[in-house]
Amino acid sequence: MLVDSHCHLDRLDLSAHDGDLGGVLDAARARGVRQFLAIAVTLEDVPGLAALSRSHEDVVISAGVHPLHDVADEPSVEAIKACAETHEAVAIGESGLDYHYLRDGVPRERQHERFKRHLIAASELELPVIVHTREARDDTLALIREHTDPAVGGVLHCFTEDLDMAREAVRHGFYISLSGIVTFRNAASIRELARRIPLDRLLIETDSPYLAPVPHRGKPNEPQWVVEVAECIARERGISVDEVAMQTSANFYRLFRAAAPQASDAVRESLSLAGLV
Repeated sequence: MLVDSHCHLDRLDLSAHDGDLGGVLDAARARGVRQFLAIAVTLEDVPGLAALSRSHEDVVISAGVHPLHDVADEPSVEAIKACAETHEAVAIGESGLDYHYLRDGVPRERQHERFKRHLIAASELELPVIVHTREARDDTLALIREHTDPAVGGVLHCFTEDLDMAREAVRHGFYISLSGIVTFRNAASIRELARRIPLDRLLIETDSPYLAPVPHRGKPNEPQWVVEVAECIARERGISVDEVAMQTSANFYRLFRAAAPQASDAVRESLSLAGLV
């Protein structure tokens, strides 16, 4: 089985599936994807994602505000927690720091305060945090060190930074998630990460509808193409796709512990055999 640990199901292009999200998910299921973590970009997204989760037993959700999303009123720690609890989110986020768009985006100070609130909410709920980080290495790590519990941890999603940052995050209880970028021709440094990050700390994702992997570049991304991410990592490490699939799926349920009780019966049986439930 495979897990797409980060996809934006409420933002997918459904035109290739007659406008039907079920068709998108069925295409992924047919390729062995057995779990989807649907990521919130705003707290207003969360009720709709929760409805999707109720309709599809293999979909779980997060609750949070993306660092680049401008909001009129910044949510408090209590508001983030209440949203996550009300809608049974298994994670907080995505949140984090993105300095690439500072000139036209959310100011650095607001990003810091927002990220800190998400980290505190995650720690208080004992839920992992999904971190978006871009060109903000030192500040991201500093806030993680100050406001997260390594026993709870989280994930640096769609990771494109360096090995030193990955190692520091792992030391603080975090996992590293690789996306379709690992397949891009000019992404040799990411493929090196795919070889060097410990396999027991690795997750895979699509970040769909963004960043479609080779050979699908230029198309809207879909959860089914997490298979191409797994295949690329397997080639780089010289191991089987099955090994990548099994280990990254086990990693997912170790990190997102609240997702395990919501998994399908078939997945729960596999988790039980692996000692994860």
